[in-house]
Amino acid sequence: MQSYTIGQAARLLGVSPDTARRWADAGRITTHRDEAGRRLVDGRDLAAFSVDLARSDDTGDETSYTSVRNAFPGIVTVIKLGDVAAQVEIQAGPHRLVSLLTREAVEELGLEVGMEATARVKSTNVHIDRT
Repeated sequence: MQSYTIGQAARLLGVSPDTARRWADAGRITTHRDEAGRRLVDGRDLAAFSVDLARSDDTGDETSYTSVRNAFPGIVTVIKLGDVAAQVEIQAGPHRLVSLLTREAVEELGLEVGMEATARVKSTNVHIDRT
């Protein structure tokens, strides 16, 4: 079974290594030590924790009612407006998401570079690469 260092786990969870260490110290993430003394998280434990973390509502925001379950909260980094279409880029942690939408939609949403936004992804084709 694959194990992850605290730094790797933090990157996969989208938090700082200090936050992952605090969670481990508080018992929220189960860890063990390897022969070199590094703190490791089992892959299955990390997967379960990441699902629980995504389900928790620590933000205090209102519940969003949508059928789209893949939400990437982030910050708008680029807006390219055309006559009819627009391209909006959002940086959500390590993920850069690019959306093509109408200029009218961008204007109705009041999107501007530097503001918070959530990219929601719903697709019938999802490709997974093993890293």
